Amino acid sequence: MTKNRLADIWVGVDVGTQGVRVVAVDAEGGLAASGSAPLQSTRVGVRHTQDPAHWWDAVALACSKCVSNIDRDRIRGIALAATSGTVLLVDAEGAPLSAGLMYDDLRAAQYLPRINDVGQRVWERSGYRRMKASWALPKIMWLLNNTDSDSVNVAHQSDFLNRRLVGHNVATDFSSGLKSGVDLITKQWPDDVLDQLGLDPTIFPKLVRSGSVLGKISAQAARATGLPQHTPVFASMTDGCAAQLGAGVVTVGNWNSVLGTTLVLKGVSETLLDDPTGAVYSHISPTGQWLPGGASNTGAGYLTQTFPTTDMETLNTKAHSVDEVALGTVTFPLNSRGERFPFVAPDAHSFTMGGPVSNDLSEVEQFVAALMGLAAIERLAFEHVERLGASTDGRIVLSGGGTRSRFLNQLRANMLGRELSLPAVTQPAVGAAVLAASQELTLVDAASTMVRVGENVEPDRPRENYDELYQSFIDQLRQRGWLEYTTPSTKVRSRK
Repeated sequence: MTKNRLADIWVGVDVGTQGVRVVAVDAEGGLAASGSAPLQSTRVGVRHTQDPAHWWDAVALACSKCVSNIDRDRIRGIALAATSGTVLLVDAEGAPLSAGLMYDDLRAAQYLPRINDVGQRVWERSGYRRMKASWALPKIMWLLNNTDSDSVNVAHQSDFLNRRLVGHNVATDFSSGLKSGVDLITKQWPDDVLDQLGLDPTIFPKLVRSGSVLGKISAQAARATGLPQHTPVFASMTDGCAAQLGAGVVTVGNWNSVLGTTLVLKGVSETLLDDPTGAVYSHISPTGQWLPGGASNTGAGYLTQTFPTTDMETLNTKAHSVDEVALGTVTFPLNSRGERFPFVAPDAHSFTMGGPVSNDLSEVEQFVAALMGLAAIERLAFEHVERLGASTDGRIVLSGGGTRSRFLNQLRANMLGRELSLPAVTQPAVGAAVLAASQELTLVDAASTMVRVGENVEPDRPRENYDELYQSFIDQLRQRGWLEYTTPSTKVRSRK
């Protein structure tokens, strides 16, 4: 790498639910600068909206804060990550004709049966089998049926913002378009499906691969953001995919396990995984490979609900005094009713099994039992993707707020029998910067140089110590009718 290359900086933007985060990352993974700005939502029942004008204001403000602290001549490009399934309608000039319907807005559920009936063939070959009520295509139908304008176009959150950056119409990426109905095999909009749904295919944006050049920062955007005019703007990814890049997980066999409010597993596969249960679906990588993943309803959200008045740091400290295997108790820690990954069970609910009954457990023992459940679900998630044909022989990288618990990090390493890595910095904005750099450095080189490992966690107890308790937990899931298969996979045992 040349001396000049070391001076290069790429800017990544993450448009989240509560705010915008912008980072400037150099070619060795150094965080040169950052900036942020808040966003506000309107929630009424199942409806969740944001004002698109505020998206742009927040992006401009966060970019200005970030780049004001660096030599702008070093900036080589910018890419943006945005929420998956967030859509709006715009006019021919890109001005919003509707509010932004957010990723978890459920108002359009009435259109789902028709969508899944008409699009069944496309959805099945795209690997996810059926769309869900929160996906973008139902919301697009709702918007079109509740908008008076005769001239409309569909835009994803990232499309709206990228157009503001470059000053002209832009294509969308396969990642952002997945939940709007992109045929992942032909990499085109399924015109016949859209026609049958009464949708004009011409109102949907053109399609490109994430990381493709969309244009350059316009003079107007340069004034608003502080970014140098003519800086290349690269096609986006959803925030979940960008977070995966930010964890350095870009090659086949590597996986990113994200533990926040929910547990999310994302990896890289050479082939498209076909999941008959619909628990796993895949995005297309900038390299053309596949990014399979699934999101559980278990996660740290259960902990905050169950221990609302107890300091989590205190519980994590006390957890070290508990022998989780000797305790012999596992809690299935669902945030809400129903599970969606690694198995689909709408009626699933939390339960505690083994050891003392729940009422006889101390608070810290209840906490440890819930952590055991999180580790067990993570192990089952790896077994599920292996059954679908995915390799898990590469690195396993942990990210999310759950990594703040050293006790849980160690427990997860023990349950999997694997070394686990924790990057120094993990966030979608860093992944967006990696995406921007991938056109010049290649995605693998960008991830390997720009994502720094902060810590590795080795197992300190044999995986076999957990097998009996884990199998009992699996048996409980099966007996309740939530889990169909009974024979555990063993591939995840590799690389002890």
